[in-house]
Amino acid sequence: MNLLEGIAVAMAIGYLLLAIRENIWCWFCAGISTAIYAWVTFDARLYMDAALNVFYFAMAIYGWQVWRRGRSDGHEKPVVTWPLATHAAALTSIALVSVVNGYLLATRTDAAFPYLDSATTWAAVWATFLVARKVLENWWYWLVIDAVYVFLYWARDLDLFAGLFVFYIVLIPFGLMAWRRSYREAQAWT
Repeated sequence: MNLLEGIAVAMAIGYLLLAIRENIWCWFCAGISTAIYAWVTFDARLYMDAALNVFYFAMAIYGWQVWRRGRSDGHEKPVVTWPLATHAAALTSIALVSVVNGYLLATRTDAAFPYLDSATTWAAVWATFLVARKVLENWWYWLVIDAVYVFLYWARDLDLFAGLFVFYIVLIPFGLMAWRRSYREAQAWT
């Protein structure tokens, strides 16, 4: 699994570095990385994480399409912000779904960390959608999600994955700053 982990990590790093730069090729890297992640995390009995990576693969295709289409005037899709009420509703929904999902995993499977696995999965579904729509606040979600993933992967002896998520945490402020700058520039043009 170490070779597969290594390839997945390399492509995941490529994804994040390209996403920070708002480069559409981030979605290609995401597709390769997530296909491998799905296999490895299923083998580690992180079932929700494995399912999440299948979702990520679909979102890589969706993200590519959304970013490729851009705006009607031919320019790239701009970074936007969404209202606090939208995020509050999303967080409430994530919490509720995570509790139910975690309970089902805890009582019906041999899942490792069923509640954390569920919470990170559902939060990541939302955060990935935010990335695909170029919503600035996605970076805050990822900061929390990635911190939990460091623990989960470390606890399941997926050291390369845990290291990757430490690296993600280090890069998140750079992504936030770059996207905030892009958002401000787009606002100046409108």
